[in-house]
Amino acid sequence: MINRRIRSALLGFITLFLPMALWAEPQQLVFSHVVSPDTPKGKMAKMFKSMVEKKMGDRFEIIIYPSADLMDDDEAVNAIAEGRIHFAAPSLSKFETYTQKLKVFDLPFLFPDMDAVNRFQNSPTGQSLLTSMENQGILGLGYLHNGLKQLTADRPFTRPEDLAGLRFRTMNSDVLIKQFELLNAEAVPMAFSEVYQALAVKRINGQENTWSNIFSKAFYEHQPYMMISNHGVLDYMLITNTDFWKGLSEQDRFNFRYAIKMALKYGNAVAKAKSTNDKTELTHMKNVTVYEPTAAELATWQNAMQPLWASYEKIIGKNIIDAARKAGQP
Repeated sequence: MINRRIRSALLGFITLFLPMALWAEPQQLVFSHVVSPDTPKGKMAKMFKSMVEKKMGDRFEIIIYPSADLMDDDEAVNAIAEGRIHFAAPSLSKFETYTQKLKVFDLPFLFPDMDAVNRFQNSPTGQSLLTSMENQGILGLGYLHNGLKQLTADRPFTRPEDLAGLRFRTMNSDVLIKQFELLNAEAVPMAFSEVYQALAVKRINGQENTWSNIFSKAFYEHQPYMMISNHGVLDYMLITNTDFWKGLSEQDRFNFRYAIKMALKYGNAVAKAKSTNDKTELTHMKNVTVYEPTAAELATWQNAMQPLWASYEKIIGKNIIDAARKAGQP
């Protein structure tokens, strides 16, 4: 009799809650970024969404907000730390409030090429930077490339002194600001979305950016003079909230890690191809002048900017800068 009653109660419980289980909506996870969906970052985000939902679509749905539709990168970093959103991929210059260590990526002429950037990011030191903000609510999941930065201006230039007195847009990074101050130029921190209009109205005379950003945002329309400087790196960190990540089951973390690995691999391949193609397009434009400095000329630029390395050893950590320098000398 008792067994029959228990069985009836269980059947009633299952009947009551089974429809709810069957129709439960997956948890929506917000991924915010500031570029268009057809950029390497945008395509990486879409690949991540596709892979997560293919494997775990019954429990998770990735909602992507591109083009700063939800928030800019500065707010996204804080929103991740506070657990208000789940994923973002801000530039490595956006974490100053939480750590000084990532400023290593802003030091000029520290990485001679993207192979050096990869070696450093994959090294124990580079990987340790992903968890350097973990106790503050931000966990790095991997690096995404955009590429090396080039200098552009509204007038010809070949030497550091040619930039004296000009106004250059930078991201809001004290390293990048001081970089231009070493050239006796004026640094103007500005959101990326404002750069094109600022160039058009001559609010700024120049800027630094990757080939893909210069081409896709048509900066060349107002900045026809460019130099293959490769003086800095513009990369991003895919981040999540620490508590959210630790609250996942081990199996879900495994699936997320796989989706992240594949999405970043795809995004980096797209970024590399786009950088190469856009550089070629720009060099073939009739109204654009792309100057390639000789080794001796490039050394002059390096000597003008390199003093920043020593001045940031205590702030960033000498061991981190040394590891980056070693990665640049395979």
